[in-house]
Amino acid sequence: MNRLLAVLAFFLVFISGTIPFPGGQIHSKEFLTPKEIEKIQLAQEIDARVKAYLEAADLRLKTARERFGGMESQEGAPLEFFTVEEMIEGYNRIIKSVMLNLEDAYRNRSTDREKVRSALTRLRDSSKSAENALPVLKKLAEEKLDEKVWNQVNEAIEIAKGAFEGAESGLSELPQPSDRKKGKETNKRN
Repeated sequence: MNRLLAVLAFFLVFISGTIPFPGGQIHSKEFLTPKEIEKIQLAQEIDARVKAYLEAADLRLKTARERFGGMESQEGAPLEFFTVEEMIEGYNRIIKSVMLNLEDAYRNRSTDREKVRSALTRLRDSSKSAENALPVLKKLAEEKLDEKVWNQVNEAIEIAKGAFEGAESGLSELPQPSDRKKGKETNKRN
């Protein structure tokens, strides 16, 4: 557990301390849509909350790739008025939020460990998927000579790697579901 917390804490401090915010200012535009905010607020359990966040993150990567590839948003689409830059920045902020939520849940011993395991597994899988998708966005940014998006995608790659490593570390430190069941059976016998 301490290893996961150390990895996540170091990574969050590293990212927030070394990567400047656009314009040197703290973000002011909301990076989630009103429907996403409502869905996250209703998701009280860590596994449901992480699922809602990661669905929003995945939508940003998918839509940014489509938009950067020349496809226009359809009228009424959830991210219709977001730029590619805003979507990548939103992705980065969402993954950071997920890591903070998971760190809190991991530290809180009253949080159901299976829900934490489920959330960590979801983060690990999403981060691995992003590690495959982000280089495509990076290449598109290179082709369009868009340095700002290129820098944001590089940040996203680092965030995804850190999230993957943190999730792997957390999963390795949680007792296996079968181990916990065996422990309960042993306690019942004694």
